[in-house]
Amino acid sequence: MDYNKEIEKLENVRREGQNKVFTMYLNTDPSDPEQQGGEWKIHFKNGLRNFEQYLEESGDKEERKNFQLVKQKVEKFVKGNEQEFLRSVIIIATADEEVWFADRVQMRMKTEFFWQETPELTQLRELTETYPKSGIVLVQQDEIKVIEAYLNEIEDTDSYELDINTNDWRIKKGPRQIQGENNQKDDFKARFNANKQRWYKQIAPKLDKRAKDHGWEKIFVVGEPDPANALTEQLNKPVEKVVQKNMLDHEESKVLEEVFR
Repeated sequence: MDYNKEIEKLENVRREGQNKVFTMYLNTDPSDPEQQGGEWKIHFKNGLRNFEQYLEESGDKEERKNFQLVKQKVEKFVKGNEQEFLRSVIIIATADEEVWFADRVQMRMKTEFFWQETPELTQLRELTETYPKSGIVLVQQDEIKVIEAYLNEIEDTDSYELDINTNDWRIKKGPRQIQGENNQKDDFKARFNANKQRWYKQIAPKLDKRAKDHGWEKIFVVGEPDPANALTEQLNKPVEKVVQKNMLDHEESKVLEEVFR
């Protein structure tokens, strides 16, 4: 789902009278100390009940009926997707079903409920600004790993390795080969220092093309200072941030935490 396009649509939604727009941000993060006992279920139930009580007291039967229709659909989505919840749930809906946006996201959000003329989009915008479609390039001398992420979730990964006999980069298959004896390491280090600019100049166009084809909004380079800076210099597209750590063998989720902290 392209959140930017969805936000554009939702920005044009305005409902008058009794057919209002329901917006819910629900924190379901099991790692949240305040959610250890599944407290989100209580917050969810109470959030809906508060609107029901308000509408009952207002005496507007038509608006209450519309809210009940939305509530039924929202409860059905929550019940049907509960086992696959990540860290939060976002739902924006109208009774006539012309508006229905529902998704699970990998970001802890503040629990909020709205029943008003327009969708409440503040947290949704913050989500897309904080976690845009990104290419995270991890570099370690003769190997490069690309992690594509959107909304703090991993969408795809690929690794490239340099064939030092042909000086060509290729998609890596199989486990990474570790340099062996000390003299081999020293020899490779010397070759790297002598050829790094040329090596990274060869791989940079592939990364730039991938960024364009896959719509990366931001690029992050992760690696020790020497290779990370050398690769950054060769990329045509601007790099948002360079993280000077060797994280090539780290879990991808840990890489995302480091990049987006």
